[in-house]
Amino acid sequence: MNRKELKAFLDAKTLQYQRPDFLSSDPIQIPHRFQDQSDIEIAAFLTATIAWGNRLSIIRSANKMMEIMDEAPYDFVTSASEKELNKSAQFVHRTFNGIDFTTFVKGLRHLYKNYGGMEPLFTQYAKGDDLQEAITKVRSHFFEIPHLKRSEKHFSDPGRGSAAKRLNMFLRWMVRPSDSGVDFGLWNQISPAQLSCPLDVHSGKVARALGLLTRKQNDSRAVQELDSALRALDPEDPVKYDFALFGLGVFEKFE
Repeated sequence: MNRKELKAFLDAKTLQYQRPDFLSSDPIQIPHRFQDQSDIEIAAFLTATIAWGNRLSIIRSANKMMEIMDEAPYDFVTSASEKELNKSAQFVHRTFNGIDFTTFVKGLRHLYKNYGGMEPLFTQYAKGDDLQEAITKVRSHFFEIPHLKRSEKHFSDPGRGSAAKRLNMFLRWMVRPSDSGVDFGLWNQISPAQLSCPLDVHSGKVARALGLLTRKQNDSRAVQELDSALRALDPEDPVKYDFALFGLGVFEKFE
């Protein structure tokens, strides 16, 4: 396919998969249960944090997280007593355990109490044409609290070469417009043009098959390469093509 044909193909696939019925099998359904912006942000961030592996398992685990927080994520993060926080000790999702869950609740509490939440921090650091440096800087604030080293691996750092798939997915959810009924469009001080594609094994394979990506590793350099290719197709909203790449990979086994 030439570039014009590729764009037309990906535009069509984006429309095919960027629909509300996409929610029934995707972890984004968890934050869609809430109405308040802070509840949506926290539910989205914690759901994205554990979004690796089988999607049904992710959804079950994220539901468990919401149950532990009494279906009130913001109130739990900002107000839970030590006794209430102890409820999170029972949580396990793959390598993310109760210690990590408690650390992430306390990290979020720190951001909301001392920095006004995640949106002001990401907005403050959203310089240039992408948010990868912003992720690194927000991460450094998140871990200003006392914590075990083991929990740091669950908040990826592009500055250390990570593709930061889950953080980029979270940012897509927060920033991209809500017109399609999938993403939320809550953070309007950050442009969709600054977003990076949530690169994983599925989107990576499809991107390479389509000639959008040549780098073999799914790392920060691959994200930069894929971002450049997608921005050439749509500089204003390049990450809309995440729906096409993911749908082609997961549902159509396109490689």
